[in-house]
Amino acid sequence: MKEGVLILTHDQIQHKIKRIAYQIYENNLEEKEIVLAGINGKGFEFAKRLQRWLKKITNLQINLCEVKIDKKNPLEKITTSLPKTDYENKSVILVDDVLNSGTTLIYGVKHFLEVPLKRFNTAVLVDRNHKKYPIKADFKGISLSTSLNETVKLSFEKGKNCAVLV
Repeated sequence: MKEGVLILTHDQIQHKIKRIAYQIYENNLEEKEIVLAGINGKGFEFAKRLQRWLKKITNLQINLCEVKIDKKNPLEKITTSLPKTDYENKSVILVDDVLNSGTTLIYGVKHFLEVPLKRFNTAVLVDRNHKKYPIKADFKGISLSTSLNETVKLSFEKGKNCAVLV
């Protein structure tokens, strides 16, 4: 991990994941099944960690879905590891690690709007306040006001999770 200012330690990330899992559960109490749709890369890693916590605290069926988006060219075709019929008329939570400009999240939302859903929310671990699009995170670990030239780097190494501002 690059040198920078540590903004979240391993324990703090674990605590935030647990808190977000409880918020997702509370928001979906009447559901029998939810879909965690993690954006490829660290968003999907974050979704897997949320799934583990949700399985500890609820009997909901938690389906994990990887959302494949070309982050450099989000207008390219977006695909998911689950067929659309598996999340149709279900509660879906689109998960990413860091909300920067909102580009990746907004195109991810667009993909899911092509399917009738029961409920749709977004979850991020770090929400930066530099959005180009009118998108918000319904569930977030931390909000940061940073300069445009700063970057948040997240590491999900086993036992060494951290978030650094560089």
